Amino acid sequence: MSAGQAAEEPAAAAPSPLPKVLSALFYGTCSFLIVLVNKALLTAYSFPSPIFLGIGQMAATILILYVSKLNKIINFPDFDKSIPVKLFPLPLIYVGNHISGLSSTGRLSLPMFTVLRKFTIPLTLLLEIIILGKRYPLSIIISVFAIILGAFIAAGSDLAFNLEGYTFVLLNDIFTAANGVYTKQKIDPKELGKYGVLFYNACFMVVPTVIISFSTGDFQQATDFQHWTNFLFVFQFLLSCFLGFLLMYSTVLCSHYNSALTTTVVGAIKNISIAYIGMLVGGDYIFSVLNFIGLNICMAGGLRYSFLTLRGSSKPKQPGDEENALLESKS
Repeated sequence: MSAGQAAEEPAAAAPSPLPKVLSALFYGTCSFLIVLVNKALLTAYSFPSPIFLGIGQMAATILILYVSKLNKIINFPDFDKSIPVKLFPLPLIYVGNHISGLSSTGRLSLPMFTVLRKFTIPLTLLLEIIILGKRYPLSIIISVFAIILGAFIAAGSDLAFNLEGYTFVLLNDIFTAANGVYTKQKIDPKELGKYGVLFYNACFMVVPTVIISFSTGDFQQATDFQHWTNFLFVFQFLLSCFLGFLLMYSTVLCSHYNSALTTTVVGAIKNISIAYIGMLVGGDYIFSVLNFIGLNICMAGGLRYSFLTLRGSSKPKQPGDEENALLESKS
């Protein structure tokens, strides 16, 4: 087989641009909406139990996927002894991602929460190189670190520093990066597929999360919460549970059609949009010139990455392609 034929095969197998763009937009929209809803629950209503909220999102995922399987709308393998081995370590990462994400949302202003979430991007880049063996061109790496530079500038001028909030959000970055990379690795249709990964992840997560909720007093605080008779609160709680399912599904879908890094950058661009909205309507943003400059550098890096991705230059390079890439850059 010639080198030209070998190069054509991956291109022929790659998905068309439309599913890539639509899955990215779907993920960005779901991620945008759930942050706003969770922010309202945890801040406006002062709901004290982020772990309980995570349990609701897992339960919604299990219920929706199981009912869909019974009605033959979707299909995934029945449970057997090999499934835990196939999934590991995703359930553990997923629990950490859920708890750290929900715990950090209510402790920081929306703009600073979204800025610190940018550190997910270099972590994802690093894990894709280590775990999946991917390589990216220098232009992509520069765009990624432009986002991080903006995050450093913005976070360095944070006038409402919260150590606990910063700790939770940085833990969330680590779990999110690991979740994206391992999800990309596990969603092979010949194994569990997209729906199988989602369903069994939620099943394995829900029991230890319930135990954590009980042992920390989180569950008791949730049951004693005073707004359960408030229709608007209950509606937003159920909406958050449904959006939790949609976010899990859209993340897997975006990772299926794109790289884990692209999924992470889509989330970063979405977060910048939330940051700008938070300046106007959030009520908890403290303006500073450095913070505003940092946010705009983040946005510039994210848009640059998006441009390179749409142009096709973000396609991960395999080790054998490095020499060809160098020759192309010289021509």
